[in-house]
Amino acid sequence: MADSKADLILHPIRMRIIQSLIGGAQRTTQQIAELLTDIPQATLYRHLNKLLQAQLIEIVDQNQVRGTVEKVYRLAEHGAEVTVDDLKTMTPGQHMELFMKFVATLIGEYGRYLQQENFDLVRDGVSMRQIDLYLTDEEYMQLLADMRAPMLKHARNEPGEGRRRRNISTIVIPDASTNSFSDNQKKGHDDHE
Repeated sequence: MADSKADLILHPIRMRIIQSLIGGAQRTTQQIAELLTDIPQATLYRHLNKLLQAQLIEIVDQNQVRGTVEKVYRLAEHGAEVTVDDLKTMTPGQHMELFMKFVATLIGEYGRYLQQENFDLVRDGVSMRQIDLYLTDEEYMQLLADMRAPMLKHARNEPGEGRRRRNISTIVIPDASTNSFSDNQKKGHDDHE
């Protein structure tokens, strides 16, 4: 059975490759390998090929280097996005499996961080927060837009002196209730009339 687009994206190694190409970055295999030093070269090639075959990344240039061809990759348009149609066709079990893969990726990232000889959660800016917000659909969409704009701006930053890669992940889980506060409030008001 062929992997869904979500399966392809949410594999821990492929997700890290995709993250290395976010913001319009164009990188060779060697440049990606320099960012993902803990991934063996053969494994990196295998996952690059899988992303390429699925058309999630594309080759934008090829350079001749000492008798071999060096490919330059970038994300394909909408390559890192799971479509609404993809999500609608999935069963609850498949959604849970994808969520577990996403969480496993976060656990892997945090595990790599903790394997350092010296780490300081405060100095390094490690943050784990959870907040409940009551928002209309319009307010929520505006919040997402407000959060995405500065992150996308900084996603274009290249590695350099003083810059440290920081993985910022968001998980939004709406309340399971389908009634809004105003619907419940109105119902309570109607009951008293």
